[in-house]
Amino acid sequence: MKIISYNVNGIRAALKKGFLDWLQAANPDIICLQETKAHKEQLDLSEFENAGYPYHYWFSAQKKGYSSVAIFCKEKPNHVEYGTGMESMDFEGRNLRVDFSATADSDAVSVMSLYLPSGTNDERLDFKFNYMNEFQEYIHNLKQEIPNLVICGDYNICHEEIDIHNPKMKGVSGFLPEERTWMGTFINNGFIDSFRYVNPEAQEYSWWSYRANSRANNKGWRLDYAMVSKPLKDKISRAYILSEAKHSDHCPIALELDL
Repeated sequence: MKIISYNVNGIRAALKKGFLDWLQAANPDIICLQETKAHKEQLDLSEFENAGYPYHYWFSAQKKGYSSVAIFCKEKPNHVEYGTGMESMDFEGRNLRVDFSATADSDAVSVMSLYLPSGTNDERLDFKFNYMNEFQEYIHNLKQEIPNLVICGDYNICHEEIDIHNPKMKGVSGFLPEERTWMGTFINNGFIDSFRYVNPEAQEYSWWSYRANSRANNKGWRLDYAMVSKPLKDKISRAYILSEAKHSDHCPIALELDL
């Protein structure tokens, strides 16, 4: 199973930059999108179906043009979970999950598209920390029910110094000690950062500021992760970053599981 996660920073803008041609070439079984900034009624859904993804699911923020996540699948999942059931998290459209049952040919697996909030100011930083705490509790309970769990998405946190071009950066949300500690705790509670597991020394990024020619100079941050629950550890075959895709200020990340 090939899974791609991509913060597209607006699906309508990405479509104008050749997103569908890229998607067909990349050819994942599942793609998790974040920050689609759209409701499905604003899109021509047949475009995604014609690209080979007849099953597409959208969980959008109440506010139009903001946040929102989606998942496209080649095969139909047996269950789709919209949100977490917690209003404090769900009104911004940040969690969507598809569940696949075990078959004669593959193990059961569930894949989530996550868009964790950024902390752009004090108010949003408080919201982010509250979200992180509630999400940790939600996932702690969920993995008891669903042991084979992949949580893909934009976590808006660089975990280690290797994940940011300037580790001396202080006081900036995304690399705050409290955020990094939370990420470490999240991983230690039963998950594997698949990219770092496969590429322990690689200094690669998934987001670049639009300012100061950051992408051309590779002054980036690794904010996007495919977290894999520990029961799937031996199923991880590849994990990599697709930095050549340029439809957004983020680039896609990929995970391949041998199920």
